[in-house]
Amino acid sequence: MDKNTPVIVGVGQVLHRIADLDDVVEPLELMRRACQKAEADTGVVLLDKIESLRVIRGMWAYNNPAAWLVSEFGCTGAETVGTLFGGNYNQVVLSDTAAQIQAGERDLVLLTGAEIGYSSAKARKAGREIFMRETPKISYDHLYGTTQKPEHHDYEVAKGIRAAIHAYPLYDNAIRFARGETIPEHLERVSGLWSRFSRVASRNPNAWIREPVSAEDIRTPSANNRPVSFPYTKLMNSNNAVDMGAALIVCSLGKARALGIDESRWVYPLAGVDGHDHFSASVRDNFYTSPGIRFIAERLYELTDTSADNIDLVDLYSCFPAAVQVAAREYGFDEARDLTVTGGLTFGGGPLNNYVMHSIARTVELLREHRDQTALVTANGGNLYKHAHGLYSGRPSDQPFARDNVQARIDALPSRNVLPTHTGDARIESYTVIYGAGGPAIGHLACLTEAGDRVWANVTDRDVLNAMPREEFCGRAVRLSGELPPQILD
Repeated sequence: MDKNTPVIVGVGQVLHRIADLDDVVEPLELMRRACQKAEADTGVVLLDKIESLRVIRGMWAYNNPAAWLVSEFGCTGAETVGTLFGGNYNQVVLSDTAAQIQAGERDLVLLTGAEIGYSSAKARKAGREIFMRETPKISYDHLYGTTQKPEHHDYEVAKGIRAAIHAYPLYDNAIRFARGETIPEHLERVSGLWSRFSRVASRNPNAWIREPVSAEDIRTPSANNRPVSFPYTKLMNSNNAVDMGAALIVCSLGKARALGIDESRWVYPLAGVDGHDHFSASVRDNFYTSPGIRFIAERLYELTDTSADNIDLVDLYSCFPAAVQVAAREYGFDEARDLTVTGGLTFGGGPLNNYVMHSIARTVELLREHRDQTALVTANGGNLYKHAHGLYSGRPSDQPFARDNVQARIDALPSRNVLPTHTGDARIESYTVIYGAGGPAIGHLACLTEAGDRVWANVTDRDVLNAMPREEFCGRAVRLSGELPPQILD
C-alpha cells in the first residue's frame, strides 16, 4: 500500500451526565478528554507529535480552542484550524484531512469538538453562568468557511419560518403527499423508522438515550412528548440537550507504521464528496427530493465502484425524520434497514455541529469488528442544504482516497421563483402547524401559483389549525390576497 494512504487510527467519545450544576464540565475540557481517549485508543503516545489540530465550531465563545489544546498537548508548532457553524463540517474536514494526507501534505492530524447543551439549558433555567476558560486571542491558521450565510430566505423569515423546526416538518408533509400516504399511515411509518433508530441507540455504548422507545410512544403526544411542529413530536426532533465530546486521529499509513500503531486499529477513508443544494426551501423545485444528495451518491458510487446493495453500515444525518427519508430515497436504501449506527440525533444525541464526529467514531468501532464491511456517513448543514458525505472501509482499497465536489451540477439546475406575496389562486404544496404552550399557534403554508411560483402564507384561524393535523391539506386550492389570511377553497 502507498505510505500516504490515510487511515483513522484513534477515536474517542465522551458523555458527561451531570448530577447538578456543580458537576458541569466546559466544552474545552470535554475536547481534551476526548482527545486523550483517542490517543489511548491508538495504543501509543502521540498527542505531542500532532501536526494539525482541527476543532469543529460549537455553541461556545472560545477564540481559538485549538491553540489551547496545542499548548496542553505539547505539540508545539502544530497548525490550528477552526470552522464556521454547520453540521456538514465534520465530514468536510475529515475528507480534506484525508486528501491532504494522501497528497503528502500532512502526516498526523487530530480533529475534535464538544457541546454542553444539557448543562447550558440547566444553567439558563437556574440563572447561573458556566465557567469557560480563556483561550489564546490569536486567529486560527486556517478557518473553514468565509462568511456565515443565512439559512432561510428573507420571505421565509418574514412569515416566521426561522428555524429547523419550522422547515423540516414542511418537508415531511410533502413526502407524505408525494408517496400518496394518509396522515395515519405516514405517522405510523415515520415513528416506526424512529423507533428502529432508538433500538440502534440501545446497542451503542455512547448513545445519550439507550432505553428503546416504541413507535406508538414516539408518535403519540404526551406530557413528556409534546407536539412541536406537525407532524413532529418532541421525540422526532434532534436532542441538543447533551454534553458530549469526540475526537478522531488520522494519519498516513507510513506514520501509523512508524509510530507502531497496530493495524487492527486502522480504518480507511475511501472517498469524500460535497455539494450544497439551492440555498433555501423557497427556491428548490420541491420539498421531498435533494438533487445535491443524489449527485453526491452517484459520484461516491462511481469513485468507489459500489452501490446501495454493498454498503453494509449507514449513518444518514438524522436531525429530523425528513432528512433521513430524503437521503434514503436518493441513495436507494430501503427504510427497513438500519440507517444509523449511533441512534441518530434524537437518541444517540445531537451535539449540534459535532454529531457527525460521533457517527464517524462509531463507524470506526464497527468497521474494526467487521473488517470486510463498507460504511457511509452523511453530514448536513442548515435545512437540507449543505451536504458532505464519506465512504469508509475496514479494509484498504486498491485506489487512492478520492475527494470531489458536485457543486457545478447542482448550480446548473433551475431554481423556483419565489414571491413576497400573491393575489390570486394557488395550491398548497406543503404545510405545518407550530405548537405553543397553549396548543396550535400558527400554520405555515407553502403554496404554488398557477405560474409555478412559490409563495408563503400563514394561518391563525383556530378551526383550520385544529383540522390540519387530521385532514390532508397538501394539494388543496387556496385563494391568496396579499398579506390577508388565505382562504382555503376545498
